[in-house]
Amino acid sequence: MRSTRIRTAKAAAAVVVAVPLALGGLASQSHAQDSSPSPSGTFGSGCSGLAQKADTAKDKVVEAASAYPQLSQLVSAVVRARLTDTLDGKPDITVFAPNQQAFQNVTASQLTSLLGDQGQLKKVLTYHVVDKQITPDQLSNGSFTTVEGSKLTTSGSGTDFKVNGKANIVCGNIKAANATIYVVDAVLQPPS
Repeated sequence: MRSTRIRTAKAAAAVVVAVPLALGGLASQSHAQDSSPSPSGTFGSGCSGLAQKADTAKDKVVEAASAYPQLSQLVSAVVRARLTDTLDGKPDITVFAPNQQAFQNVTASQLTSLLGDQGQLKKVLTYHVVDKQITPDQLSNGSFTTVEGSKLTTSGSGTDFKVNGKANIVCGNIKAANATIYVVDAVLQPPS
């Protein structure tokens, strides 16, 4: 009986160690709210829910995003706006990519209107793109000009960052061949 308890305790300890390692250390970083240094790898509480189909570091940004089921609505909108070649043709960009939850938080009439107006759709989508790679270190107090032409801001520390004070970065620093992707939980709107 005692040896069974010891084996069970060892197995439980192995799981406690293996799970964070299997997630690339994400579990240990996902709840950090202090002013610790910015992470060097992928970070965020939403990364574990962002199951990817393949390694995306060698893919251009639109193909890389399409490997994540949680970004399928964004990829569909990019294709509808005919922005695939534009985004894939840019070197070293940053994309603040709205996840499925972000699109679900937009009312059905707003989404229908947006998807039906290609000019407005391009404007909104290019507001999510910055024409340079942004590192996690730059997120704590950043102000960046988007491809759309307006500014967006980032704030936070450790692994807890916001865009424009509203959208949370739920998974950050995902690498694609020509981009860094930060998954956000809201669709960003350019200033009117």
